[in-house]
Amino acid sequence: MTKSNRLVRTLALPLALAASLSIGSAAELNPAAVIYKLPDQIPWSSVDARGAQNAVVVGDPNKPGFYMVYTKWTKGNHFSHPHFHPNDRYIVVLQGTWWVGSGARFDPEHGTVPMPAGSFVTHFGKQVHWDGAKDENAVLLIMGEGPATSTAVAEEK
Repeated sequence: MTKSNRLVRTLALPLALAASLSIGSAAELNPAAVIYKLPDQIPWSSVDARGAQNAVVVGDPNKPGFYMVYTKWTKGNHFSHPHFHPNDRYIVVLQGTWWVGSGARFDPEHGTVPMPAGSFVTHFGKQVHWDGAKDENAVLLIMGEGPATSTAVAEEK
């Protein structure tokens, strides 16, 4: 037996076993321990007048209690206007660049700071801010305590 034949025989059984294990079906998860939704199973709202879409993933932002919402700001200079929320909100930028401004002077061109993917932002309750997307979509994960109402603020010139 040649050296190469011995090598093939030595490796054949472990390779065959590994291949057969990978062909089997995925593990069944106990729904009492873990539930999940794959990206194509998460229901997104239609794009609203501001150029944003939302998908609630935990809780209900309209009711008291903890919530988590994906928000996508679509590209094309889509922004909210100055407003505030009653409670702190915690935001992770998952994709793209999100532009954040504060105060009642709305100036997306000069009054915003870019938050690239991976950034973590806190919007403090009752503090005026505004935000959105410029030349690329921005996908956020927003977490907080509801109700997540929004109060508009008169813009300064």
